[in-house]
Amino acid sequence: MSRPDRFTGRVALVTGAASGIGQATAVAFAREGARVAILDRTADALQPTAEAVRAAGGEGLVLACDIARPEQVEAAIAETVATFGRLDIAFNNAGIENVAAPVAEIALADWDRILDINLRGTFVCMKHEIAQMLRQGGGVIVNTASGAGIRGVAGGASYAASKHAVIGLTKSAALDYATANIRVNAVLPGNIATPMMDRFTGGDIQKAIDLEPVGRLGRPEEIAEAVLWMSADLGAFVTGAAISVDGGWSL
Repeated sequence: MSRPDRFTGRVALVTGAASGIGQATAVAFAREGARVAILDRTADALQPTAEAVRAAGGEGLVLACDIARPEQVEAAIAETVATFGRLDIAFNNAGIENVAAPVAEIALADWDRILDINLRGTFVCMKHEIAQMLRQGGGVIVNTASGAGIRGVAGGASYAASKHAVIGLTKSAALDYATANIRVNAVLPGNIATPMMDRFTGGDIQKAIDLEPVGRLGRPEEIAEAVLWMSADLGAFVTGAAISVDGGWSL
């Protein structure tokens, strides 16, 4: 259930906010009182999210940022702090899917592209977010991993490798900053009704539904609810966790 004051006075940053899980989470934070910096590769792509944040009664900051470009990440976080004064919560959600192929057929360029965005981009975001959180005395980070981060995926080695690595990065950072009032967790979505899932299945969503023990796709709002719980005061004893929200897909 939405609580309008759960994040009042706090500042949240969401990457990959133009659609899907990122958009749903940005709107959920706004609805519960947070001021929200929304990031994606272009400002135009973020306009629907910005409108939804305003409709939810929130204040949003639109930032064009390619997380594969470290200088853009650093600038976006600096602008967030310059605008809102601080950074309390970061949801590192931006990522891309791979082109399905067995390991021996993966092009090196495709491998590098997946790891550059999904892993290196997440690391770069965390590097600058944590630096700001240390300056202000604490904060919360949630990274989007995947059910593919705890199981193998035929034809998806690059994506699975990147998400396994995000979980390792999350757990290590949680230990690094456990005494600094900075919590770091990961959410592991299953098959969710998003534009990425449309692309990955070539529009044949039934293929993804058939993989889900519960017999349906997850909704972006269901992932958002998990992220908000991890970011809220009631989740204060949770750090280094990798929480599956996947309808049983990874079991």
